[in-house]
Amino acid sequence: MSGKLLIFSAPSGAGKTTIVRRILEKHADKFCFSISASTREPRGTEKDGEDYYFISKEDFLHKVAKHEFIEFEEVYSGTFYGTLRSEVERIWEQGKHVIFDIDVIGGLRLKSKFPEQALSIFVNPPSLEILKERLTGRGTDSEEKLKERFAKAELELSYADKFDVILQNNDLETACAEAEKLVLEFINT
Repeated sequence: MSGKLLIFSAPSGAGKTTIVRRILEKHADKFCFSISASTREPRGTEKDGEDYYFISKEDFLHKVAKHEFIEFEEVYSGTFYGTLRSEVERIWEQGKHVIFDIDVIGGLRLKSKFPEQALSIFVNPPSLEILKERLTGRGTDSEEKLKERFAKAELELSYADKFDVILQNNDLETACAEAEKLVLEFINT
């Protein structure tokens, strides 16, 4: 395996997906998005094989048993997410670097497996209150699911200092520019 890994992690609603999409739009020749596998149902306009590989829990656990994942986790009760080894290999075979939009624990696991090849970036929201407003404003989750996300976000914020870089997202344009600079410097070292 060769190439580098750019890991963006944050609590849900911190802006990591928007930042990753901006980098991919500007630098499609250098980076390719790692599509995670998930056992959850698609939300809104999400497409299988584009946003996630949506697979059944049984298929997911079968792939776990066959060691097909680089990392995986039960992110929410009964809902699994993971990075397929074949996905990273596919991107490296294209001569590109892998960019991840991944949960905090998954990001730390990836970094531990690729300590020299990976740059881990924690996207820090302006505040927990703003994060809660963003998640509520999406209108995609039940009240119960929102409570679960808020509790998880508080825990995830405590892991920020375990990442190579904490990227403060008080202003999206500034955060995108800083993220772009960080990843371009890293792939050129």
